[in-house]
Amino acid sequence: MAHQDDERAAVRPIKRLVEDDFLSRPGVVGVDLGEKTTRGRRTGRSAILVFVRRKGPAAQFTIPPDVLGVPTDVVEDSFSPHHTIASPEGVGGAERHELLIGGIGIGPSRAIRFVPPDVPEPDDYVVAGTLGALVTPRHRFLVMGLTAFHVACVDDAWAVGDPMVHPSRVDGGHPLHDRVGALARAALSSRVDAAAILLTTPRHRAEVAELGPVRGFAAARVGQRVRKRGRTTAVTEGVVASTDAAITLDFGVGLGVRTLHDQIRVESPRFGDHGDSGAVLLDDANRVVGLYLGGSGRRGFANPVEPVLDQLDVDLLTSGARGSPTPARGA
Repeated sequence: MAHQDDERAAVRPIKRLVEDDFLSRPGVVGVDLGEKTTRGRRTGRSAILVFVRRKGPAAQFTIPPDVLGVPTDVVEDSFSPHHTIASPEGVGGAERHELLIGGIGIGPSRAIRFVPPDVPEPDDYVVAGTLGALVTPRHRFLVMGLTAFHVACVDDAWAVGDPMVHPSRVDGGHPLHDRVGALARAALSSRVDAAAILLTTPRHRAEVAELGPVRGFAAARVGQRVRKRGRTTAVTEGVVASTDAAITLDFGVGLGVRTLHDQIRVESPRFGDHGDSGAVLLDDANRVVGLYLGGSGRRGFANPVEPVLDQLDVDLLTSGARGSPTPARGA
């Protein structure tokens, strides 16, 4: 592991030198560090991974076979934000929790106008994602819920005070009677896609459904196992493949295409799906290491937790000895 870390440290500056150039090329959706694979076989060599929507001679022609002696590896994949969208007329019942905890569905009370190609036809739609964990503003004790920016804010018409509901309106929640909080803080930057919801109910607990109490937070490490509980796929697990991913995601509806750097990449047959955005990634000690935002069927991506907390200016809440929430410090 130490040898792999040394190799990554040596290759990282070269990858950063070219990643913005590569991401500007047609069809390229991500640049990362990984292992070179040839004809399906691992070579043991560190490489710059270049993710493209469609692999073929045209895509490969735009990417040089190596950069300053570091090989490149073109990988076919496509990534999207993992909130879910539905027509208000098509909503249905879903799980309803008496306690607000991590891993359950949440979404804005308001409907959002979507147009093609995001949806088949222009109309007002409702949005759902996942409530990840509980947080509190620094220097003041209020309880907030953590989720993704593109779940709570959705478009460029968002405003502090926007009501949030559980269950989400996608899942049959009522836009008035099921309100549980209001949008308080949000950040969409080069590393972070996050929002904090000020909870208006005392019915909450610092834990994640099916996974137990939150015990703090830590930096993600390559090779470690992580788990999440999302609204759509429930409990899934995967392995951290990188903490160096740079990806482009199309957030649509007034936000457009954004590039996020230094993201956590998780490999798993199906780590997350639409509706899971906002879930937190937990390590084996139940410490939060990341905030899930999207990916593909084979790969999931998450913000590292520390910039999320810093940019929202909040602390993570953990379960105290008697179940009371306590601000957490990094490990």
